[in-house]
Amino acid sequence: MESKETPLKNVKVLELGTLIAGPFASKILAEFGAEVIKVESPEKGDPLRNWRILHQDTSLWWYVQSRNKKSLTLNLKSKEGQEIIKKLVRDIDILIENFRPGTLEKWGIGWEDLKKINPHLIMVRVSGYGQSGPYKDKPGFGSIGESMGGLRYLTGYPDRAPVRVGISLGDSLAALYGAIGALMAIYYRDVNNGTGQFIDVALYESVFSVMEGLLPEYNFSNFIRERTGSSLAGIAPSNTYKCSDGKYVIIAGNGDSIFNRLMKAINEEAAANDVRYADNQGRVKHSKEIDKLIENWTIQHTLDQVLEVLDEANVPCGKIYSVEDIVDDPHYIERDMIIEKEMKDGNNIKVPGIVPKLSETPGIINSLGPELGEHNAEILEKLGFDETEQMVLKENGIV
Repeated sequence: MESKETPLKNVKVLELGTLIAGPFASKILAEFGAEVIKVESPEKGDPLRNWRILHQDTSLWWYVQSRNKKSLTLNLKSKEGQEIIKKLVRDIDILIENFRPGTLEKWGIGWEDLKKINPHLIMVRVSGYGQSGPYKDKPGFGSIGESMGGLRYLTGYPDRAPVRVGISLGDSLAALYGAIGALMAIYYRDVNNGTGQFIDVALYESVFSVMEGLLPEYNFSNFIRERTGSSLAGIAPSNTYKCSDGKYVIIAGNGDSIFNRLMKAINEEAAANDVRYADNQGRVKHSKEIDKLIENWTIQHTLDQVLEVLDEANVPCGKIYSVEDIVDDPHYIERDMIIEKEMKDGNNIKVPGIVPKLSETPGIINSLGPELGEHNAEILEKLGFDETEQMVLKENGIV
């Protein structure tokens, strides 16, 4: 396969974040060629190193979250550590951090301090509530952002307590906005003759921004969306239906022509021609009876049979994938979404492929998550620290 240029070649990123939101943003940039230096505490490093399932005392998640990054251990609370950050920043394009607002300022490496050193610096600041406002000093995690942003209220069944999605979605959304913001700021700086700037990303706002028509619907009609279980509120039919083998199928027949094809495919010709179901508004009013028609059909067939009939009718449908399904799926494999890489101990590990897919400048996985402090000597030497000075920093707990 021909090697292609990466779009972020020569872009230098300094990551001061931990866990998910900040590091996920820099992971995206690293996948597309940016040089990312990840700063970790000398004692234990990023807590993510020890989350969930471990392999030789290191989280398997870590190998994905920190791929293509360089690890530099640094005590940011020390004067010497802060001076090293200031040296690094002179040659950095993007700094990503997700400390509580005011923390970097307390250490003398906040935005006002660093932009004096490098006026072209772009600083992505991810936090629970943002850099301003009455809640800014409160600790905020992804689950709190999902709750305040309105997502948690809508997730689950109406007769039960709200539930969470199975991943830290709030963190991931904030990370995506952080990466997008950084790229927009780079474009403004380099193409439009602009200067550096900081990007304020709040977890709750990142969630709130994807809540579709939630706000204007309430504003104009006092409509409060509630939990609707497996169905999609205000759009019909779009639900989960049981099959004869106990498995479930997702069917999205909510377009007018799609609904018509769906009804004909399940031998409900009368419903296909029923004027009450001619548009989405009408179908929503009768969603329960439509769902009953569909499940009366799916329950008579296995999942595979249902998928075969609906695929033939060009109706959007699918099974609910477990990770076991994903790993063996030919479409995942064909599109390079299951990548196998060798770890340093010789074992192979499967990791997710890169998204999005650029035709001329695709992303690449050069390395898995680094060992703690693996790149200390390389980075410090470039900053002018000789071996003796590096040893002193290590003995004093700075690196």
